[in-house]
Amino acid sequence: MSGMNDNIFVYGTLLSGAGHAMHAVLARDAALVGEGFYNGRLYRVATYPGAIPSTDPADRVFGEVYRLRNVAEVLSRLDEYEGCGPAAAAPTQYVRQTEPITLTDATIIQAWIYIYNRPIHGLERIHSGFFLRPRA
Repeated sequence: MSGMNDNIFVYGTLLSGAGHAMHAVLARDAALVGEGFYNGRLYRVATYPGAIPSTDPADRVFGEVYRLRNVAEVLSRLDEYEGCGPAAAAPTQYVRQTEPITLTDATIIQAWIYIYNRPIHGLERIHSGFFLRPRA
């Protein structure tokens, strides 16, 4: 096992149900581990969401966890897509960091997540925590 985390938690356009072309990267180079949540708050940025950390246990961002193959290559492509690759200007829109994710069976695993890295003032909060079912 390498020292690099091979799990990633996605909650927006990379979800299997979002219909975005970039999901093909995960479909090809990752295996679905399961659904889960991150302790955070979800906001609508544009046609995509941004999650930020929260200390309130009631604040949950729901999504999917994938186990990556070709970890460095896939993360490099996703970093570019999320606007936080090496060529991105600072401050980047997202930062990728490792956070605890709670799976539906209550198992807690460490996974990469893209955290929104810009001011949330004026953004609409998605209270349900589900990007694809905002009113759920």
